[in-house]
Amino acid sequence: MPRTTLRPKSLDFQPRPTYPYSPGTRGGGMIFTAGQVAWDETGEVTGIGDVAAQTRQTLKNVVAVLCEGGASVDDVIKCTVYLADIRDFKAMNAEFAKLFPTDPPARTTIQAKLAEPTMLVEIEAVAWVGS
Repeated sequence: MPRTTLRPKSLDFQPRPTYPYSPGTRGGGMIFTAGQVAWDETGEVTGIGDVAAQTRQTLKNVVAVLCEGGASVDDVIKCTVYLADIRDFKAMNAEFAKLFPTDPPARTTIQAKLAEPTMLVEIEAVAWVGS
């Protein structure tokens, strides 16, 4: 199965030299995003201390990868959300619902220690785009 690496211009700083991954891949009619965080276009974490702001930026990054692969949010079939603190679930969930207001994808949300202490949320998505 041929695989295509997805690297949107807004995330051209990814991957960082010490993080060996691609922002996303497309293969077999599927798109897989890497776990995206609240890095802005300059590679800086935005919304320090604000999980709602970080969720918005994180989802913006997820959408950029999806678009690079020819998908939209309507094509997303599964998301995994990692929260540094599960008590931030309500704020993250409110922002997530804005992107997926009807028929949201399947989702798992867990608490996890993230790669950098300023990161509050990380989200990855899987989308079906067909062959």
